[in-house]
Amino acid sequence: MISAGDFRKGATFLMDGYVYQVVDFQHVKPGKGAAFVRTKIKIVITGTIRDNTFNPTERFQRANIETKEMQYLYNDGELYYFMDLDTYEQVPVEETSIEDTIMYIRENDNATLKFFEGKVFEVIPSNFVELEVTETEPGIKGDTSSGATKPATVETGLTLNVPLFVNLGDKIRIDTRTGEYMSRS
Repeated sequence: MISAGDFRKGATFLMDGYVYQVVDFQHVKPGKGAAFVRTKIKIVITGTIRDNTFNPTERFQRANIETKEMQYLYNDGELYYFMDLDTYEQVPVEETSIEDTIMYIRENDNATLKFFEGKVFEVIPSNFVELEVTETEPGIKGDTSSGATKPATVETGLTLNVPLFVNLGDKIRIDTRTGEYMSRS
């Protein structure tokens, strides 16, 4: 059991027949009245996010989430296939579970998959990835007075802003949590 007062980002619990994951939370102690916990929670299977307020003493059943590192193999147009590194079993993943993170994962890269009752609900890439720039405009010399940036597309199709000195063919390091350029490799 987990109480609402113990909520932290990433905590999972069962409520109203759904599994929820805490996306954001705030413990509020107003001057008048009882304390409460303001949360933003996500239904892990559908991805629907909603705001909710809880009494800190409310208790919920913890949801057992299985986490496994797997290797991304390929996309057949509808499903993305990952391979279990221990059993070599292939697991299909629907686009709704991976749409935010697939731009950081190349074929044969490893990722962490989260399961609830055998169904994948989240795919998490490594915190930092190195990807090759496949499309960008050349930087203009002398145009660097204030840390200017330009758009660049990497090999997975992700477009992000990079400094002017990054060129076509460069490998760049990207923080997958924020989607920002970190450095040139």
